Amino acid sequence: MFKAAFLDRDGVINRKAPEGKYVTRWEEMVFLPGVTQAILALRRAGFRIIVISNQRCVAKGLLSVDDLDFLHRRMCETLAADGAVIDAAYYCPHDTQIACTCRKPAPGLLLEAAADHRIDLKVSWMIGDSPSDIEAGRTAGCKTALLQDSQEVHEVLADVVAKSLLEAAQQILKQSEVMMSGSRIANS
Repeated sequence: MFKAAFLDRDGVINRKAPEGKYVTRWEEMVFLPGVTQAILALRRAGFRIIVISNQRCVAKGLLSVDDLDFLHRRMCETLAADGAVIDAAYYCPHDTQIACTCRKPAPGLLLEAAADHRIDLKVSWMIGDSPSDIEAGRTAGCKTALLQDSQEVHEVLADVVAKSLLEAAQQILKQSEVMMSGSRIANS
């Protein structure tokens, strides 16, 4: 079994579009500072990197599934060119009115990715920028990290709160280090 860092896309990997808008073209895919370094650090620590994203723009007809797959492929290729390999990208294409098991806060995409990649959810993290990301991670049995750039407190509490993916990765790795040294002491 493997451990994974499940990453939301918009607001975690790339700059989020303005409210009511969506990233629908490659030119709009602007990576956030520190993303490459965060993914590299998590991978070095043994985490699989899997994107888990709600992509309502497909249901709204703003982007086809083929265009979204192209966008994700290009995102993965661009980050991989710097060594920041993403193992897979999963997304929910449904609108909010559709009752599905894949749209966060439902845990369906995390459960599917865990089965596909032999992921142990108990030692994995869901990293996102909204309460629905945190709820999906908790429901799936993961630890959670919330990215927020303000002091606003969300109702859903995360295990880690950080301003960026890089800061979250540093906190996650520090916690992992503490847990590993604690288990080494217990096993001595």
